[in-house]
Amino acid sequence: MKITSILFVCMANYCRSPTAEGVFRARALAAGLADRLQIDSAGTHNYRIGCEPDPRSAACAARRGYDLSGLRARQVVASDFVEFDHIYAMDNENLAALTRACPPEHRHKLGLFMQYARHADSDIVPDPYQGEDDGFDLVLGYIEDASDGLIEHLRRHR
Repeated sequence: MKITSILFVCMANYCRSPTAEGVFRARALAAGLADRLQIDSAGTHNYRIGCEPDPRSAACAARRGYDLSGLRARQVVASDFVEFDHIYAMDNENLAALTRACPPEHRHKLGLFMQYARHADSDIVPDPYQGEDDGFDLVLGYIEDASDGLIEHLRRHR
């Protein structure tokens, strides 16, 4: 059985990408796909390496039944472009940073996570870090939507 590897990326791997990792992992498990996937997250910057996810992200996720407690921030490394089949950025700034760092032969793996959203009216997952707590709820909803769409996509393209 082929394992599909997916990396979720935001700036510091502190709010959005760990939330995407935790939500997508839970949704994949519920869909019976967890044994076919390798799921991880990372940041384009080195601001929070080794840190747990933002407490506001973790609390918001926990209220909806997702556990982010075992996750720790890390930065994207060169081997990620080789190792992962799909690398999904949360926004255009991080996609641009990934594109600059990615060898040309692996750029086809890069994309925006929100391309899989079916209901949200945004192309990006906005950064909630500087905002109020309701921004974390918005981000979680976007991530749930895109996760469901990605799972549907993976099922169709097995």
